Amino acid sequence: MKTLIVLFTLLFTFSGTESSQKWGKTGHRVVGHVAEQYLTPLAKKEIKSILGDESLAIASTWMDEIKSDSAYDHTHDWHWVTIPEGKTYAETEKNPNGDLIRALNDIITALKSGNLDKKEEAEKLKMLVHLVGDIHQPLHVGTGEDRGGNDVDVEWFWEPSNLHRVWDSEMINDSKLSYTELSSSINHPNKEQLKKWQSTSVLDWARESKQLRDQVYSLPDDRQLGYEYTYKNFDTVEERLLQAGVRLADVLNKIYGE
Repeated sequence: MKTLIVLFTLLFTFSGTESSQKWGKTGHRVVGHVAEQYLTPLAKKEIKSILGDESLAIASTWMDEIKSDSAYDHTHDWHWVTIPEGKTYAETEKNPNGDLIRALNDIITALKSGNLDKKEEAEKLKMLVHLVGDIHQPLHVGTGEDRGGNDVDVEWFWEPSNLHRVWDSEMINDSKLSYTELSSSINHPNKEQLKKWQSTSVLDWARESKQLRDQVYSLPDDRQLGYEYTYKNFDTVEERLLQAGVRLADVLNKIYGE
């Protein structure tokens, strides 16, 4: 009996940790699905030759799925970056294990090199799809004080949660939309937005997430979140997903479509 209790405790702890470290599956798949709409014909062809029939939407969650494989332990810190208030990324003490900004830049460089074998290219492509999504989730650019909102306890419609999970999945899941439905509902940028969003860098994406902190951390005193918090913030969730998808397509077109 004692063994069973320990096993259930470990399972609960592991599940809670995993669910609070990423855009949920729906969010990541929205990013991949949006990106597919902006790929050039050549980029689509090249990506299909790498991933086969696996879509970018489905490939987008692979990097979370491999967290249980010890062979990929070195990638765990790639999902986030710490930039304290009042500092730029250049001024921060860097994580020796790598971080989200460094990982994205390294992966883009590696994919552009054309020197990867088939397995390496497929894996780095899937990582790119995932991490472009992560850097657009504001709490993946953390202050270094609360594990990107994971330590900020809140109640989401009267159920225990934390701020990171609210942004990763709670608001998205409560929309009751599939990833294709949510993607279709938000994918209406104008030409000016497309041009502006695609003229930015990885550092810019992180800077944007950092600038959203005041909004993200604007919480009621009782930490009871629900309809009002969603009303004030879901437009931002949708914009960040759309920006991530548009920018992912731009990066992929520059790698495979030119």
